Amino acid sequence: MNPNALPVFTVRRAALLGAAFCWLLVLALAVAPAQARAAAPASFADLAEQLGPSVVNIYTTQTVKTPGLPQQFFFDGENLPEMFRRFFEMPSPHPRQQQPPREMRRTSLGSGVIISPDGYIVTNNHVVENADSINIRLTNFEEYDAKIVGRDPKTDLALLKIEAKNSLPAVRMGDSEALRVGDWVLAIGNPFGFEQTVTAGIVSGKGRSLGSGPYENFIQTDASINPGNSGGPLFNLQGEMVGINTAIYSRGGGNIGIGFAIPVNMAKNIVGQIQEHGVVTRGWLGVMIQHVTPDLARHLKLDRPIGALVGEVSPAGPAAAAGMRPGDVIIGYDGKEITQMSMVPTLVAQTPVGREVKVTVIRQGEKKELMVTIGKLEEDEVATKVVGEAEEKLGLAVQELTPEVARSLGLKEQEGVLISNVEAGSAAAEAGLRRGEVIVEVNQQPVKNLEQYAGIMESALAEGSVLLLVRRGTQSRFVAIRLR
Repeated sequence: MNPNALPVFTVRRAALLGAAFCWLLVLALAVAPAQARAAAPASFADLAEQLGPSVVNIYTTQTVKTPGLPQQFFFDGENLPEMFRRFFEMPSPHPRQQQPPREMRRTSLGSGVIISPDGYIVTNNHVVENADSINIRLTNFEEYDAKIVGRDPKTDLALLKIEAKNSLPAVRMGDSEALRVGDWVLAIGNPFGFEQTVTAGIVSGKGRSLGSGPYENFIQTDASINPGNSGGPLFNLQGEMVGINTAIYSRGGGNIGIGFAIPVNMAKNIVGQIQEHGVVTRGWLGVMIQHVTPDLARHLKLDRPIGALVGEVSPAGPAAAAGMRPGDVIIGYDGKEITQMSMVPTLVAQTPVGREVKVTVIRQGEKKELMVTIGKLEEDEVATKVVGEAEEKLGLAVQELTPEVARSLGLKEQEGVLISNVEAGSAAAEAGLRRGEVIVEVNQQPVKNLEQYAGIMESALAEGSVLLLVRRGTQSRFVAIRLR
């Protein structure tokens, strides 16, 4: 017998083991895709059929003054970088020749979702804002006039009420905090007037901020949403509403796979307050905060650029009473890690007034825990009134200039107020003001924020004319507006 030869049984055993391994490999390759496919349903039909009746179509009409050439209702390329478009209106065709100014009725489209059997409906504020009439159409083709129970422009939410003949199919509220990037979601709405349009996609991101408001914490999704989806629901695979579709990122007005929804946890808080009290009360911390850049993180002895840097503390505010100082970096709030600055305003605003919360800060490289009793954010009613009066007389709407928008506009400083809308045919439009410009002076007085703008504008309106210094990019110009 050759001593170098392997025993026959050893060769056979090796062959059997090799064959078994091959079969296991084939089985594993076959099972893996099946498990991946199991994460997505074979069809969304049952879910769409179940949820469709809770989604309504909203049609609003509004009387507007228009010159001979009406504006497009979407932002155009000239007005970028305001690329995050509120979308519910249908574009109007341009006329062939100039027409005299006239009043016209404008019809807009949007979506909404039924949240209670007795007829309460949630939608976006921008869907119903300034509407003369609001019509709701159900999936059974019944139509009702709706009244506005309350609106919250800062979160772009509105609560409507209809008096329906029968009990209505209401959605179940989910938990938007439980959503994970990659989860399947379903959107139902009224894009371009195509009723009950169903689209599916995944959660592409969480905690997104677009720089258009102080309380942004959007869910990003690639589920196709378009003009008319605004105010419609975003569902998870359990049939629970997890968001309210509100904006898209688009250069041409159509869907490119980047849409945004208000988290349902935020909506529950806001809508609940509107339904119970008719107004929204927000918590107040009493600090001015900013982003932590990599350079700042090194100077502040942070391992990485996270949290919110406290730049100013209101002397009589809750944060000052708890011992917070300028230079502190907020890295935790009420048990939640603060990874980015935009999280702080949203969390504070949703905290009940009078509640004591633990705020974790980094101070000169050391971690400290402060107990803060949250105060009530007093809305500046005078400023609101004056800004509203300026909008009415000048045809000019403004909003706070956030750091994100300032950077996108190429501004080195975050000072001034952003022109968010110019009414067609108004004094502001005739003076050549455009959306996206920043007002940095009113009557040769510097303007740093909305409150300061309102204070200066109050006396300016009384004088009958306004001199504005506006900036676009690196260029500045003076604009004089005479009130009519």
